[in-house]
Amino acid sequence: MSLSDQLNDILASLAGFGPATWLSISFCVLLLVELLLLRSDRTLTRKLLAGLSAIVIAVAGVWAALSSARGFLFMHLLFVDNQAVFMQVVVALSALFVLLYDVFTHSDNATSNSINRSGLPLEWYSLLIAMTLGLFLMTISVNMLSIYLSIELVSICSYLLTALVADRKASEGGIKYLLFGAISSAIMLYGMSLLYGMTGTLDLTAESFGTQLAGQDSSVVAVAMMLTLAGLLFKLAGVPFHIWTPDAYEAAPVPVAAFFSVAPKAAGVLVLMRIVTALPLESAFGSVSATVIQTPLAVLALAGILIGNLSALRQTDAKRLLAYSTIAHAGFLLVGVVALNNAGFDAVLFYAGTYVFISLAAFFLIDLLARSNGSDLTISQFAGLGPKQPLLSVALIVVMIALTGLPPTVGFTAKLLSFSALYDTYQQTGNNWLLALFGLGLLNALISLVYYLKIPFLLFFRPAVSPTEPQKQPSLPKAAIYLAVGLTVPVVGLFLKPDLLTRFIADW
Repeated sequence: MSLSDQLNDILASLAGFGPATWLSISFCVLLLVELLLLRSDRTLTRKLLAGLSAIVIAVAGVWAALSSARGFLFMHLLFVDNQAVFMQVVVALSALFVLLYDVFTHSDNATSNSINRSGLPLEWYSLLIAMTLGLFLMTISVNMLSIYLSIELVSICSYLLTALVADRKASEGGIKYLLFGAISSAIMLYGMSLLYGMTGTLDLTAESFGTQLAGQDSSVVAVAMMLTLAGLLFKLAGVPFHIWTPDAYEAAPVPVAAFFSVAPKAAGVLVLMRIVTALPLESAFGSVSATVIQTPLAVLALAGILIGNLSALRQTDAKRLLAYSTIAHAGFLLVGVVALNNAGFDAVLFYAGTYVFISLAAFFLIDLLARSNGSDLTISQFAGLGPKQPLLSVALIVVMIALTGLPPTVGFTAKLLSFSALYDTYQQTGNNWLLALFGLGLLNALISLVYYLKIPFLLFFRPAVSPTEPQKQPSLPKAAIYLAVGLTVPVVGLFLKPDLLTRFIADW
């Protein structure tokens, strides 16, 4: 390709790169505004930065949704398709919701207990924009170089957001997050180097990538692929790179932990789908057995579901409980990928699109209930709050049922689509690991029911914990209540009308 052709390709690619360009420029502007207003009134500065951040994220999401640009960008470095656009909208929605929740619940006179759940410093707004940029880039990356760089951008922002609050627990959680992130990145780079050595290209969509892999030993390809997936499993909180999750979630403020539970999973699972589909499972040049990647992924999915659910049973802190819940849901997300068919991939998109509302609502509602009692997030402190906060408590019951995967919530529909696609694949392949994942995965709904309903049980069937000294109960911001409860509307609505989202995914 001549120099003029390369320049023309770059200019043509700018149209599809608009949302990422907008986020990059906005990140620099926010940093500049923060520096210029460093000595100004802190409350006004926070309101200005929050408003600008909300506008930036909303514009990026709308721009991505309305853009008609599709195809390869920058000489096959990036690729924009409907799946990428859908995940970008999911990321933008989650970022906007956590930003609004932080604005609604922030108080400059917060106590030391509540600072760990809100009261984020001003730097958090620009870091949220930078992390959103990294996630947008992850969704359109099809080159191993762009995949690695975008994951590292997301990871660096994640480390900083975890340790942003000035206390010992946050610093400890951030360091643990950093150490495990460095290990997973090193393993991922080693896997990518093996794939590059076998194929001679970094482009997952290149014809030579599939051609060369088809001529390699299947076990070698399996090892290289699983090593490469290490970084993605880290962002997904998937086994065996899940160790950081409970400590980081407990240390991070509630809006940050809520964002971690949704956005990196949505972007990470899409990249994982792209890598898996790059394998020449059926090709004119040869093929790699589907079980080479299918069986290891099924084992990891099953391990994530089991470890997440069984570990959550023993938790006494609500955020740690939700952290182990996200590990289990990372396993459920992998179920659709393991199916290795279009129905499974569509189920993954549906799961990610609905999990935004379920997970964010769970974090917000639990935080608001703890605030209403003036207590921390210890599970025992939720006893007796049901009659005092009936709206929040009923909404939390709906969300917990959705996390379990029972009707009448969209959590049931999401699991139904994923496991239906998995069972279809099992009937075609006869792979016993798929049957084990199908049976034990569904059985785990009973295990998860035990800990998901622990807090609702305490809310209504246990007396309130008597404080040693009478305390004035803080009033909750109504806007935050409306936001948290409002997120439960699509949780039930999409169960009654799932075609609103399934048709959107299929036609878009």
